[in-house]
Amino acid sequence: MKLIQNDSPSFFDRGRRESLFGAAAVMSATAVAILAGRDVLAKDAKPTAAQLEADTRILNTALGAELEAVAAYQVGAESGLLTPATKTVALQFQGHHKSHAETLAGAIRKLGGKPVDAKGRYDFPTDKLKAEADVLRFAAGLERGAVSAYLNAVPLFNDRGLSQAAASILGDEAMHWAVFRQVLGETPVVPGAFMS
Repeated sequence: MKLIQNDSPSFFDRGRRESLFGAAAVMSATAVAILAGRDVLAKDAKPTAAQLEADTRILNTALGAELEAVAAYQVGAESGLLTPATKTVALQFQGHHKSHAETLAGAIRKLGGKPVDAKGRYDFPTDKLKAEADVLRFAAGLERGAVSAYLNAVPLFNDRGLSQAAASILGDEAMHWAVFRQVLGETPVVPGAFMS
């Protein structure tokens, strides 16, 4: 099993998630338009250099989190602990995170910024991954963190289209989490009528 270490805090820590999405509330109209796929609107907006710099920093933080998620799924896939069927699903979920990362990197480039690269090492609890269930619990925790982060982000966007996109991603992450809970035999599969 591969140990990946990093001295910086994980995106999946609650404080980092909250600061990332709290910062998203101050994104310029240009960044919101680009993320919502509305490049024409972005051309009409006249952001300041400071706004562009701030937007690029926020987007790069989100990109870094997505790259961390891709790396986490890779650790699980390479652990040798997953059955072929489970590994297939894990790689599919990893593909979703890769798509998010590609979209964020594209938005950063459209703003004139340089997307961050994946870190060379991350600090994942590989010493605690001894069986498939351990890997699934690790992944479930990551997905639960993503649900929480997107839940906090949805109301922060000025552009309702972007809020809708974030809510769509939230739903996808919640489905990932529910799949892991079901496979692990956790009941109830969906732990409550409302998320917090």
